[in-house]
Amino acid sequence: MRLFFAALFCVMVLPSAFAEKLPMPVGKPVLTISGLIGNTNEGDTAVFDVAALEKLGMETTVTTTPWYSGKVRFDGVSLSKLMDLVGAKGKSARVLALNDYTTIVPLDDFQKFPVILALKMNGEYMRIRDKGPLFIVYPYDSSPELQNQIYYSRSAWQVSKIIIE
Repeated sequence: MRLFFAALFCVMVLPSAFAEKLPMPVGKPVLTISGLIGNTNEGDTAVFDVAALEKLGMETTVTTTPWYSGKVRFDGVSLSKLMDLVGAKGKSARVLALNDYTTIVPLDDFQKFPVILALKMNGEYMRIRDKGPLFIVYPYDSSPELQNQIYYSRSAWQVSKIIIE
């Protein structure tokens, strides 16, 4: 019985002892991730400025959207890579925007599709009035499955917080 409790202790406690401490942002924070995450840099949250997000590597999606005419180029961070970095352990991401919009995105979406958290549109950083500073973008043109209200509603703009649940 003691062996069982010792093993249980190791499984439950030791992983948190090895949680990665993320670097602190130097610039103005643009994104806070909290909830069921294993890697943090400010209390129990992970806070990022633009430079920290860009250091993760930028990916490009060129697609049409319901919000703009014609094809648009978006540059941003892979949400799959970002979730891996923070050690996301939940099933969904509750996304909160500066305009008080909230949506829930299944974490599986980030594995199934190359979803990005866009910082730039057509080569320019996105301002708040232009749906920035961060915008969840799916590769809508890559599959008819993505061209519907379900995925459009998950595409929050003015993203400021993500809570992993």
